[in-house]
Amino acid sequence: MATVKRIVVGAHYGLKDWMAQRITAVVMAVYTLILLGTVLVGPPLSQEGWHALLSGTFMRFASFLFVLSLCYHAWVGVRDIWMDYVKPVGRRLTLHVLTLLALVGYAGWAIQILWRL
Repeated sequence: MATVKRIVVGAHYGLKDWMAQRITAVVMAVYTLILLGTVLVGPPLSQEGWHALLSGTFMRFASFLFVLSLCYHAWVGVRDIWMDYVKPVGRRLTLHVLTLLALVGYAGWAIQILWRL
């Protein structure tokens, strides 16, 4: 009887990241529906209206959660693209680091804007 040798490669994130992408997608969809519902039901928003809407505690928290969900969702997706299509390890690691730094920077910038409201 022949034995089969499997060569295991990659990080095997699998189910955890698949679930994380689904959960973050739901968070982003719910936020979008809440924001659309608020905008469509209420009167037309001026700059002051937008400021009032986004400066409330609930919307600040929801927006914060949206930004974090978006960044994690993007990280999982882009990381998988780099792992699937960029074969040289050094280049792939460089792209991972640059992507991670960009997403952390975007999240920090968005949070700074939210807290400034």
